[in-house]
Amino acid sequence: MWNWDYYANIKEHHEEEAPDDAPRILVSHVLDETALWRFIRKVYGKGRDAHKYLYTYMVQVKKISLREAGKLSEGLDFRPDFSELPSPRWLALKVDFELQTPWYSKDDRVFHVLDNPVRKDRVFGIPFMAASSWKGMLRWACRMRASLGQYLQEHPDMAEWSDPAWILHLFGNEKGEGEEFSRGALVFYPTWFDRIGFQVINPHSRENRAGTKPIYYEVVPPGAKGTLSLLYAPWPGMKFTADPKEVLPWLLEAIETLLAVYGISAKRTVGWGTAKIEKWRAFHNTRKNVEKESREDLWREVQAWLPGGSAP
Repeated sequence: MWNWDYYANIKEHHEEEAPDDAPRILVSHVLDETALWRFIRKVYGKGRDAHKYLYTYMVQVKKISLREAGKLSEGLDFRPDFSELPSPRWLALKVDFELQTPWYSKDDRVFHVLDNPVRKDRVFGIPFMAASSWKGMLRWACRMRASLGQYLQEHPDMAEWSDPAWILHLFGNEKGEGEEFSRGALVFYPTWFDRIGFQVINPHSRENRAGTKPIYYEVVPPGAKGTLSLLYAPWPGMKFTADPKEVLPWLLEAIETLLAVYGISAKRTVGWGTAKIEKWRAFHNTRKNVEKESREDLWREVQAWLPGGSAP
């Protein structure tokens, strides 16, 4: 038999047992119990207070705020460390940003309280943007920098589009393009966010212009902090070669445009996922690390680190 009294007071139990424990709230404790509560209420037809499980989860999750995105504790830090790069030809970048609009990417967890949960790490429950998502979106932003938008105005699809050499150098060619796959010079890392929020979309009926049924989205809210981390690591014998002093300024421009204009959310077509860049950082194995507020200032310093570069 189910302990109905326990689930009737589930909010109080959670507040007592997991007040500041992010993994227990986001993965195992609050999420699992509220999801189970939702399930058994449906099975046993006790759905009069079904709204409580959603409210309980939302209240607990909104309390969570990590001091540093990607760092759970002193001994558990997911952020990449670029302090000791092995090659002088390599260059690491970190772009710190603050979200201006909600960020959303659907989680692949099968059972959840919400129909639209935000993507989280499966073990620790921290919301994150995958490295593969960064690669795909930034490749697209670089293609727009290479006049993809104009191309699509004149062609129905991308069937005959060919990436210019500098994009192939950075990202490699895509698998299944009819030639042997070769990866590019860029290595991407996940971005970890420091909090979770919620958005409600209420579709309106065309007949009476009234809301029908609210749709809840679990999101990373505006004001949350994140960092794009990537490594430029060309190697001898690369299939696609290019002068880094030519391609890296285009990459920096594409990063700024992606974050500030296009957005990085799965729902960026409705304006979600735009961000304000707060800081640009670069790392190299023979020079001091550089921190600037603009990409132009950063590039003036960084270009001297590259092969053949001179003092700016």
